[in-house]
Amino acid sequence: MVLSYIQYGYHISALNQLQDVLTCRRIDTSTPVHHMGLPTCIPMNDATFSLVTSLFTIGGLCGSLFANIAMDRYGRKGATRLSSVCNAAGALLSAVAASVTAIAVGRFLVGLAAGIGICVGPIYLAEIAHPNIRGNIGVGTQLAIVIGIMVTQVMGFGFATPKHWRLVLFISAALSIIQFFMSHIITESPVYLKRIGLPEQQKRALQRLWNDYVSRDSEESAEQPLIENEERPSPGMGDRTTVTLPQLFHTPELRRALFIAVFAMTSQQLSGINAVLYYSNAILSRALPALAPYVSLAITVVNFLMTFPPIFLIERLGRKQLMRLSVAGAILSHLAVGYGLDAGMVTISSIAITVFVMSFAVGLGPVPFVIIPEVAPSYASSSISSVALSVNWIMNFVVGLVFLPLRNFLANGDPTKEGRVFYVFAGALLCSSLAFSKFYKR
Repeated sequence: MVLSYIQYGYHISALNQLQDVLTCRRIDTSTPVHHMGLPTCIPMNDATFSLVTSLFTIGGLCGSLFANIAMDRYGRKGATRLSSVCNAAGALLSAVAASVTAIAVGRFLVGLAAGIGICVGPIYLAEIAHPNIRGNIGVGTQLAIVIGIMVTQVMGFGFATPKHWRLVLFISAALSIIQFFMSHIITESPVYLKRIGLPEQQKRALQRLWNDYVSRDSEESAEQPLIENEERPSPGMGDRTTVTLPQLFHTPELRRALFIAVFAMTSQQLSGINAVLYYSNAILSRALPALAPYVSLAITVVNFLMTFPPIFLIERLGRKQLMRLSVAGAILSHLAVGYGLDAGMVTISSIAITVFVMSFAVGLGPVPFVIIPEVAPSYASSSISSVALSVNWIMNFVVGLVFLPLRNFLANGDPTKEGRVFYVFAGALLCSSLAFSKFYKR
């Protein structure tokens, strides 16, 4: 299950690390045209490369929209296997691609896999984890994403060559194949087994997950941490065991949970994390020109290290308090980055970006994934997760699309006004986080 998150982070960063060699920018007269029967690069201009890269987001959106159907029809285990198949196919196609079309289709497929995987993961982990450690385990998903990003950045130093860049994609495909064949050892979610009317399989799953499980009727047991908070559909839902997307939007008692999930994911992307990470290279490279190649990796390492504190703090401080601290730090960091850029103070901007990444990792990064299965009743969790993650992918795409044009529009060609765009992100994050706090009372 964790591999799905690692693959998500892996492919967020994979092509960015390979861009120069993949698009034929880093070639010389000694570079062979072909290696092992495949071209050593695929010519692309910036617009084409951006389109290929964005197909990951489009695939992720499609995967998130389809995830609730996959989870309810094939189970959490089956949906995970489907995700691994899509990722293996996409990564393998990209690895052997000889044209832009092939690598574009491969990029879409790995996005599709990521969209399914990040929807299934939080729900499955919440359904098998004891309530006392559910938040701690949930934060681990963000840690896995950061590990995936960091791995590709490290691999970029050794594999970003005309003869070796395809190995990055082959490795991803190999991991997915291993995940598929190892998935038979995964225990299906007892909550899912109960809902589809398989009590014996549910008991066996509980016994496998919890050795001290006492086999007794589930309605009378007080020792079933996996299903003690299970909610049943209201009478208005009839005999349905799951909620479809149309039903979700027409069921009043589910709207609050839906709004919480949507505003949590909106806040995560409106924080501008992807835009800040993109722009951080240019800012920090000016402050540390000799270490420019390592700037991106250093930022990721900071993100990785700061993902550990919420593992221990999420149950002590609570989800809402972590989000408040994270949002406050992110907003102040945006203001400092903007001021530093406008005033030409690179040191302030550099420190502020580092603080922003730390603030994001503490709350805005992991908490939205943790709370979705907690606020949604199990019969609607897959649908709510599907909608929330779809919003996440859409906002991710929009922020990436408008960041540079908005920066240029607000600066109007004046380099001393490039920081204004960060004030916009600060305001947008404030609004979305206030909306989240209005609905999330825990």
